[in-house]
Amino acid sequence: MNRRRFITLLLTSGAIIAFSAKGYSMGWFGTDKQKDIGVFPYQLSREEWKAKLDKDAFYVLRDHGTERAGTSPLNDIKEKGVFHCKGCDHPLYSADAKYDSGTGWPSFFQPINDNAIGTSEDNTLFATRTEVHCANCGGHLGHVFPDGPKPTGLRYCMNGVAMVFKAA
Repeated sequence: MNRRRFITLLLTSGAIIAFSAKGYSMGWFGTDKQKDIGVFPYQLSREEWKAKLDKDAFYVLRDHGTERAGTSPLNDIKEKGVFHCKGCDHPLYSADAKYDSGTGWPSFFQPINDNAIGTSEDNTLFATRTEVHCANCGGHLGHVFPDGPKPTGLRYCMNGVAMVFKAA
């Protein structure tokens, strides 16, 4: 092993240990970060969540993963209705607040009401972002950014696999 490989291995190992020790999840460690952001009205064990959700929804909602951009059929929805949490069926966003952000993920400028979502600080990937989670079950939905349209100026960039759409 040469010196460069040794230093790279050492730094990578240190970063993984630091992330794990602080409770961060990048979707790889198989941890349920919901315990770090609070207690929610709708609760299931990790095993119950695995039984309830398909593999992709579990990866996003419970392990804080991210679906690949442009893969969600929810991107193309233009009709009236409400987007609900796939984990617990909690209403999250009205289709009236949906817009095409050009990011490849369903985007909204505001939640359906003040009790629909919660937020927490996300320090993964060497950056600080604001994570959005379902206020009812704590499932990871995506992130919110300050570059959205009026009237809020916010872009709630959501993982489509974490939601279901119910037409009006």
